[in-house]
Amino acid sequence: MTSPEPENVTRVACVGAGVIGGGWVAHFLARGYDVTAWDPAPDAELRLRRLVDAAWPALTQLGLADGASRDRLTVTATLEEAVGDAEFVQESAPEKLELKRDLLARLDAATPPGVVIASSTSGYPMTDMQTDAEGAGRLVVGHPFNPPYLIPLVEVVGGERTTAQAVAWASRFYEVAGKSVITMDREVPGFIANRLQEALWREALHMVANGEATVKEIDDSITEGPGLRWAFMGPMLTFALAGGEGGMAHMLDHFGPSLKSPWTRLEAPELDKALYDSVVAGCDDAAAGRTIADLVAERDQGVIDVLRATGRLPGARKEAGQ
Repeated sequence: MTSPEPENVTRVACVGAGVIGGGWVAHFLARGYDVTAWDPAPDAELRLRRLVDAAWPALTQLGLADGASRDRLTVTATLEEAVGDAEFVQESAPEKLELKRDLLARLDAATPPGVVIASSTSGYPMTDMQTDAEGAGRLVVGHPFNPPYLIPLVEVVGGERTTAQAVAWASRFYEVAGKSVITMDREVPGFIANRLQEALWREALHMVANGEATVKEIDDSITEGPGLRWAFMGPMLTFALAGGEGGMAHMLDHFGPSLKSPWTRLEAPELDKALYDSVVAGCDDAAAGRTIADLVAERDQGVIDVLRATGRLPGARKEAGQ
């Protein structure tokens, strides 16, 4: 058996059913796939079905594919059962390199030959994870963003032993499944978006640690400022507009020297107890009594509103590609 054409896939397997894996399950169910899932935790099925139920109202707003149903989810007792007849596998295990290596080797042994297996890893290069897999050529990274059922982006990249065909197949499959895909031509530690997020995160921690800004001020500085632009135009084009009619060239000529100014401190600050407590307390204050479930619902609705306002609903993208 080999993977069918991406447009003809009907059954996917999700291995690992935490926040990311469960989000993938919800996404694939909403796009009309049959989904088998496995997670070693004893309460995995209960937590997974609860996550899917919580995501379903948002997915319903986005628009469910024909035949989409939560009843098309099967939680299996073993990994082998989950992937035995899968046409695509999404692995979302915890970020531990040895665990990933072992799990991908097990998946390779249990999944029908030729079926592409993707890892949701947020930082490990596939070259480091595919070392123990005999069929390493079909292993790719398919790095999503939380929650996978709402955020469209997936970064796809192979390792040194991955075939170009597997990368191309995975990229096309994700597009058919309603995702926005960046197919990277080389491995970069942390991929693209996480590298950018990490830079902002480190700078924010420095400002909290030094008493220069509160958690709320940092969040407001993004949601009320550049975040409004970033929802539809990235930082490079945004900075190009700062150059007026001269574009990026004028911007660099004018502001380039400030790159040498001591504005940023990209070395990570020491996450001592004082900084830890400040960040946690600041987030509690910012939540203002809202529970995690409240914040998740608020976030989901916010993402839907932005996607709708900018004409980028996943369902519309899939229909356009058919």
